Amino acid sequence: MLDIDDSPLTRDGKVLILAYDHGLEHGPADFTGLPESADPERTFEAATHSAVTSIAVQKGIAEAYYPSYEDDVDLLMKLNGTSNLWMGEPDSAVNCSVEYAYDVGASSVGFTVYGGSNNEIEMVEEFRQAHETAREYELPTVMWSYPRGQGLKNDTSEETIAYAARLALELGADVAKVKYPGSKEAMEHAVRMAGKTKVVMSGGSKTSDRDFLESVKATMDAGAKGLAVGRNVWQRENPEGILDALERVIFEGASVDSALE
Repeated sequence: MLDIDDSPLTRDGKVLILAYDHGLEHGPADFTGLPESADPERTFEAATHSAVTSIAVQKGIAEAYYPSYEDDVDLLMKLNGTSNLWMGEPDSAVNCSVEYAYDVGASSVGFTVYGGSNNEIEMVEEFRQAHETAREYELPTVMWSYPRGQGLKNDTSEETIAYAARLALELGADVAKVKYPGSKEAMEHAVRMAGKTKVVMSGGSKTSDRDFLESVKATMDAGAKGLAVGRNVWQRENPEGILDALERVIFEGASVDSALE
């Protein structure tokens, strides 16, 4: 497992990934409430904030926009992803190779695995290939570990999220991005199961500043290393404001009340 504490993916051992792969995964619906959020430059500008350790995007966005920001933003290339138009069992097309990500300028790569899907076997085999190639380039690997499928009744239960974190460890991911399981205690269980794999919380759907920061604070108090967030930043009219608050909570250990001041 790579020691990523000195890599661009982290700051002082903590992680704040600004995820902007939603245009593929969710489509234009995610930009409806704030039409200007559809412009990738707006999110790249937000990613220059000192709290953001990396921006996670798909290949096309990286090619088109990253060259203008390469001096100020660290790139995490998302290697797979599938549109919301897909109606089958959860699966994710491999859209970019590790070699190509490296050539574009990525210092780390991301890969989704839907544990529990009927397509899990294929996805894990694809992750294995990406992971082993990333090791050749010394690129950290972040797993979007999202249990999902027709046989899964609750994808955010304590045991499901702990299994998601363990899956990332067992398969060699350096960072596991998992959903918030609802409490500090449940997240502590996930962190224990992840072993030396660093756990970060998925930002999820947009919610109030306080509710969002409360879940981030609980995650950090549980021993996780940070956050991979999209909509709770770039769906806000003032992304910099919430990033200021996240910086205080994640990197300075501030309380939610203090961060909101």
